[in-house]
Amino acid sequence: MSTLTFSVPGMTCGHCEAAVKGEIGKLSGVTRVDVDLQTKAVVVEGESLDQAAVFAAVDEAGFEAVG
Repeated sequence: MSTLTFSVPGMTCGHCEAAVKGEIGKLSGVTRVDVDLQTKAVVVEGESLDQAAVFAAVDEAGFEAVG
């Protein structure tokens, strides 16, 4: 099990959170996505996580991953 933690500064609402979680959740091997709107933190858990693919999913949702 791998864990990635990073921030997405552009998230401001529940819709933003849902968009980010939805895109990351589509990735193979992802088992959990937690988003904290107050801190802008995202934690992704899964098997053999590819950071580039996770960050690309955040980009697909219309945001930029930092970290």
